[in-house]
Amino acid sequence: MSRGLRPDPWTVLRRLTPARVALGRAGHSLPTQEILQFGVAHAQARDAVHAPLHVATLAANLAPLGQPVLTVVSSAPDRPTYLMRPDLGRRLDPASAQHLDQQRPGPHDLLFVIGDGLSALAVARHAVPLLTHFHLARPPEWRIGPLVIASQCRVALGDEIGERLGAPMVAVLIGERPGLSSPDSLGIYLTRHPRVGRLDAERNCLSNIRPEGLPYVEAARRLAWLCQAAIQLDATGIALKDGSIDPAHLAPPNAAAGA
Repeated sequence: MSRGLRPDPWTVLRRLTPARVALGRAGHSLPTQEILQFGVAHAQARDAVHAPLHVATLAANLAPLGQPVLTVVSSAPDRPTYLMRPDLGRRLDPASAQHLDQQRPGPHDLLFVIGDGLSALAVARHAVPLLTHFHLARPPEWRIGPLVIASQCRVALGDEIGERLGAPMVAVLIGERPGLSSPDSLGIYLTRHPRVGRLDAERNCLSNIRPEGLPYVEAARRLAWLCQAAIQLDATGIALKDGSIDPAHLAPPNAAAGA
């Protein structure tokens, strides 16, 4: 132990959480090791925000799922603009809008949009295994639309994509804002009857999907529950309370119970 380092009696808590607790003290400051680890975590978070989404690689990894894969971009022409102009990340660029208008995906119950968001790393690591587990958790009669990969994507971009493809429901898988202990956290935003102008209050969210957070199997099960409940209630957001984690609500509520 280096001279002047005071051990923290709360160190036992570090076995229970990845949060920065019980860091110890060296005089009136933190130990050098903790300062260096903080710098690494901060650099990882910054890298996650700025790293590009490798669309071709992701599309190849999605191919075994057996769904057509479409690629689009938002109106934000590059990453710096995307970060400074969130509004541009919520609308398609004209070429992508025209491309989707020319598609004829056929009837489907659910559309997945896979967007880089604020962490392309999260999408690269977790989108494929999550969708693989969802395929096992969903009712077999469900029809899944094409998988849409969206670059420079904000959550609301899924509304326009879903509207143009005639989707009754869209689930946006997107990289969440990185934290100092989670640069690769994936979120899901579910919206019934997507259309431009939908509010965040009209969506349901599952967050922190990664092996160290919400595991793939549980996230897939909860998403399937929410999708079934959304169909029965014909709504998402504040109208749909997530009962998937309550053992008394392992099956979706019926429309009368949710009204």
